[in-house]
Amino acid sequence: MPALWIAHVTVTDAEAYGRYAELAGPAIAKHGGRFIARGGRFVQLEGKERPRNVVAQFPSVEDAEACYHSPEYQEALSHARGASERELLIVETTD
Repeated sequence: MPALWIAHVTVTDAEAYGRYAELAGPAIAKHGGRFIARGGRFVQLEGKERPRNVVAQFPSVEDAEACYHSPEYQEALSHARGASERELLIVETTD
């Protein structure tokens, strides 16, 4: 069953976060992920507002989790740590 990778992000160092973004996209694609939303307009109804919201769809929860733990994504993530405040979750979708 497909799954969504949902990230809520506040970028604190645009240059370092840019390096993350350059590497994260190919890592996500390698694991079958495709972006549904990257940034864009949003309306915060509850919880902590983050100015950047990203949604990617994967074939399964397992594929999304494998992406996160992959060497390629962990290399990308090393640039985001210290350059952003973020929450990331994976949720299975329904058909």
